[in-house]
Amino acid sequence: MRRRSSGVLMHITSLPGKQGIGTFGKSAYDFVDFLEETQQTYWQLLPLTTTSYGDSPYQSFSAVAGNLNLIDFDLLEEEGLLEKVDYEGVNFGDNPEKVDYGLLFDVRRPILEKAVANVVKSDKVLAEIEKFEKENASWLVDYAEYMAIKENFGYQSFIHWDEDIKRAEISAREKYCIELQDSIRYYTITQYFFFKQWLALKNYANSKGIKIIGDMPIYVSADSVEMWTMPELFKVNEDNEPLYVAGCPADDFSPTGQLWGNPIYNWEKHREQNYSWWVYRVQESFKIYDVLRIDHFKGFSDYWQIDSNAETAAIGTWEAGPGIELFEKIKAELGDLPIIAENLGFIDAKAEKLLEDSTYPGMKILQFAFPGEDNLDRPHHYTQNSVAYTGTHDNDVVNGWYAELDEKGKEFVDTYLNRRDGEKITEAMIRGIYSSVSDYAIVTMQDLLDKDTTSRMNIPSTVGGNWEWRMLEEDLTSERKEFLKNITKLYARERG
Repeated sequence: MRRRSSGVLMHITSLPGKQGIGTFGKSAYDFVDFLEETQQTYWQLLPLTTTSYGDSPYQSFSAVAGNLNLIDFDLLEEEGLLEKVDYEGVNFGDNPEKVDYGLLFDVRRPILEKAVANVVKSDKVLAEIEKFEKENASWLVDYAEYMAIKENFGYQSFIHWDEDIKRAEISAREKYCIELQDSIRYYTITQYFFFKQWLALKNYANSKGIKIIGDMPIYVSADSVEMWTMPELFKVNEDNEPLYVAGCPADDFSPTGQLWGNPIYNWEKHREQNYSWWVYRVQESFKIYDVLRIDHFKGFSDYWQIDSNAETAAIGTWEAGPGIELFEKIKAELGDLPIIAENLGFIDAKAEKLLEDSTYPGMKILQFAFPGEDNLDRPHHYTQNSVAYTGTHDNDVVNGWYAELDEKGKEFVDTYLNRRDGEKITEAMIRGIYSSVSDYAIVTMQDLLDKDTTSRMNIPSTVGGNWEWRMLEEDLTSERKEFLKNITKLYARERG
């Protein structure tokens, strides 16, 4: 990772365009050009994996497979796999600033099926698919089978399948592979589409000097191919159902805690296997990202374990995680990698020690610095080996957060940031992180665009209405570009 640099947090789904959701198409390439023009070094994303529960990128059917919603139809048309008539008249949603995931689930599938059917027209594409299958056999076969069988059972999780296939018995898998070969082929080829388009975009970004910061959730979903094929890596009962689930205990922000519902790892089994699955997972992540942000780093020192039958996260136990042993193993196998630790939430001495031992940069959230007593999120406490943010996908945008402060709180924020007459609070906050000693500063796109609270990406512990925000093409004005370019240069964060 570069020293003294900056970037923008903007998920692919939030890009503008005519296909109901941001994709790997023209708008993504335009965004790279904007980052280059404004002298940014990083484009930070949310997880690109396929989404399951609640449309959340942090709940995925696979730890590796890509989100099919991000495949761009124009790019498929350019390859001769679609005709414009196949998708240009389709209604992808009425609100260009919101993603309608339910609608996209219905209307995108038939279009992708046409593209899959058309691959037989090109020997070049067929050869590329064959190569892709060989290179990704370690995860692709299991994923495609899981999704096809899941579809066969009305999209239910594997715990509701017939007993033989629920336990992934070989004879049952062989039977379904024959019966569902067309569906399996669909899930295989659409992954080829995803990775071909994404890697082309990433290569374009890298050619412009832009590095991609990817995001790896600590946990996998209970409804995932990993739970189906590797139940021994999790704490499960005799029916391979989770005994415990993950979350966070109660705090000032959530009186009942956060109940995420992800299965808990059997860390003893991971240790017996020399953490091979984790090494593999990180290795796969660096095939598609330049830098990796690991979510909920606290969970590797110790984690909040909740009974799977619990209705809230209020009651649970702290259990020991793998600690530095895991990251020493990853380093021994893969070398010294550019990793960012998401060290937010309940950070005690044990979690601080793990961050220190790992030497990874942690995160500083400027919103967390106010109000209240002096704390380590105030820029005068920052260290160089850190990443400063105005907020993350889980925070309200700066305008929404500031509006909720009382007058005394607003006055203190303004004074601390030396907010100038006529200066937007978003601009003062961006100046706060860009001027800090942190080696890396990342601004959310909503804050850069001075958006209000309706653009918030996610409200933790809620389902529905999240992950929907999209920017409009006209939002990114020359004035916004000039502001970012100037503040980047002023505080010596420009590429060079």
